[in-house]
Amino acid sequence: MDRVEYGLYKQAFLIVTTAMTVLPLGVGMSAFYFLPREKTRQRETVLNIVLFHVAVGGLACGALVLYPSILIVIFGDARLAPYAAWIGVTILFWITGAFLDMLPVAHDEIRLASAFIIGIQASRALIFVGAVLFFGTLRSLLAAAVLHGAIQTVALACYLQSRFAGFWRAWNPRILRDQLSYAIPLGAAGILVIVQTDLHNYFVSNHYGPSLFAVYALGTLQLPLMGLIQEATNSVLITRVSILEKHNEPHEIVLLLARAARKLAVVYFPVYVFLMVAGREFIRVLFTARFADSWPIFATNLTLLPLGILLLDPLYRAFEQERYFLLRLRVALAAVLILTLGLFTARIGLLGVIAVVVIIGATERAVMAIHFARLLGVTARDAVLLRDIGKLAIAALAAGSAAEVVRQFLLGQSALAVLAGCGATFGLVYLAAVYLANWARWLPVPLASKATSAGVSSR
Repeated sequence: MDRVEYGLYKQAFLIVTTAMTVLPLGVGMSAFYFLPREKTRQRETVLNIVLFHVAVGGLACGALVLYPSILIVIFGDARLAPYAAWIGVTILFWITGAFLDMLPVAHDEIRLASAFIIGIQASRALIFVGAVLFFGTLRSLLAAAVLHGAIQTVALACYLQSRFAGFWRAWNPRILRDQLSYAIPLGAAGILVIVQTDLHNYFVSNHYGPSLFAVYALGTLQLPLMGLIQEATNSVLITRVSILEKHNEPHEIVLLLARAARKLAVVYFPVYVFLMVAGREFIRVLFTARFADSWPIFATNLTLLPLGILLLDPLYRAFEQERYFLLRLRVALAAVLILTLGLFTARIGLLGVIAVVVIIGATERAVMAIHFARLLGVTARDAVLLRDIGKLAIAALAAGSAAEVVRQFLLGQSALAVLAGCGATFGLVYLAAVYLANWARWLPVPLASKATSAGVSSR
């Protein structure tokens, strides 16, 4: 794809991902709270979620089919409007099928959940790569998205029938009211997350058009493996933290989150340091020199990656009373972000926009971390739990220094040669540092293997 068509592709799926996050209002996530607590009302819980997802997905689909001009208003450009129906059907299937990612975890089937998550990602990759190789058009990618969503929805229906037989007859409005009461404040906070994570894309797209938006969108690329690791870890921890909170064991929650942070740091820290060293070549190899201008944006956006080891989502979902604190915080930060982007997007350029987004995101994480540290009774003595995270950071920096020396030596060679040389050097030095310091025990293992005193264990 050229930059314009790639920009249109990113705009189309920006709409899809925004709709998937905003429209369900967090109702699907209520399964993590209600399934472990309402053992006799599980069929009603899952039916309510499915019906709600179908309803909001259907409304979005109908709106785009009937009023494709919505896309012209949003992006200030008419080139995406002919694809409105495809985008609408994609939203319908993806919102409905998205429950398949969450339900097995909420039902405490961790191995099956892992298989589903890996299978979903693998099938999506195969279908999309096939569409690119054989057709290579935006329409073919949207058709691939519809096909994948339909497959995921069928898989969800089969799973529901196998685990919650007759669920479609279990309508219970009282349970639905309870679920909405729990989910809507969190869903509103989720909408405000979109203000932080997606709204800047809309401002840039509207002000600069699809070609420059393509450069910006690539710079704000979310690394798929990192997102997959974090989502899987979050899904496991939400249920476990919820049970520990019910048993009033705050220190066990602190230990669990510290253990998760160490395991995430094993991956996140080296990836961050390596990409800061070889990110220019990474972009050139994957996306060609046409997108080399994305590097400064990419480097700035990477700043949030190491902060991802602090998993806060399980906390504000388990501590129901804290959802309003989160909502108030995000309202304040969203107001600052909207005001700043509304006034200055055209003046500060692409790099300035992403810098504002990173500052807002880091501020939220810092405030939430301090708030929950106080709530859980974290003291200075608990700093020892972060000792090995510091060691992993040192190992990653040492490997990054060695990779930078190799990069300077290889400058002038092809981007692929530089990337390969830096990657080999970084990997060897990092693994050697971890091994020699006897830090190998922090290599990732299933979180479920660490049972807690509250009886949290895997099957």
